[in-house]
Amino acid sequence: MTRALAQHFGVLRAVLRRMFASKLAGFLNILVIGIALSLPAGMYLLLQNAQGLVAQLSGTPQISLFLEMDAKADDIDRLQKQLAQHPAVAGVDFVARAQALEQLKQSTGLSDLISGLEQNPLPDAFVVHPKPGDAQSLDALRGELAKLPRVSEAQLDSAWAYKLEALLKFGRMGVLILASLLSLALIAVTFNTIRLQILTQHDEIEVTKLIGATDGFIRRPFLYFGATQGLLGGIMAWLIVNASLLLLNHQLGALAQLYASQFTLHPLSIGDSLSLLLFSIYLGWIGAWLSVARHLSQIEPR
Repeated sequence: MTRALAQHFGVLRAVLRRMFASKLAGFLNILVIGIALSLPAGMYLLLQNAQGLVAQLSGTPQISLFLEMDAKADDIDRLQKQLAQHPAVAGVDFVARAQALEQLKQSTGLSDLISGLEQNPLPDAFVVHPKPGDAQSLDALRGELAKLPRVSEAQLDSAWAYKLEALLKFGRMGVLILASLLSLALIAVTFNTIRLQILTQHDEIEVTKLIGATDGFIRRPFLYFGATQGLLGGIMAWLIVNASLLLLNHQLGALAQLYASQFTLHPLSIGDSLSLLLFSIYLGWIGAWLSVARHLSQIEPR
């Protein structure tokens, strides 16, 4: 076990020496990979922060339940208990008819005209605060609540929710397309880098095969090279994203003060950071594996 680990670490040290044999070239390769990975990662991070900001500004939509005019106090109590126990409901506010009429007077400025009405035309109502969810789930909840006993009508202003969801879906699709294209480009870069290494070590590989080395033994340093280059590129991308975030937050702080806001851009979470690094390792490994599978089989001892 110890000997096997020592062999792997030995291969890894040789890979790092080869990678930085020309320090400038090695750094530039890692920088290119880091910049390419930072673009979709940065867009994803901005999208996550924008989603939080819009949700904070807009709030969760409310569902207004208007009761039948002849609803009794017992009916209202039963309905309030049902709403409070609903798993998709975060909170419920009851608005009595008299309270609603008073609010209407204050908001419209037509108190004299409203006072002249013979009777209150407004029904009792509940204002339901749903738990966060997408537009479809909110619509489904509105339809469910509309069927409750003594409910005359249920209204949900979901237009903004649909617009927000459509915008976020568009942004996610843009990030996915960009990430896919850049991933293919990075695989191609690693593929070509490994191909050049195989060509430069053609004679060495032939000799190694002559003395009985297995394909797995010969393949290992190239796979390590691709995975290590991908990892270092992922670390570079993480540094670029966080450095850019610091600069943006510095400028955003002055802007937020003008609007009396404390909004700041949040960095990548630990889970997202690990996903970025693992994804970059995978891209480097798969590029190296494809190149080795394509070119190593063409080298046979003479």
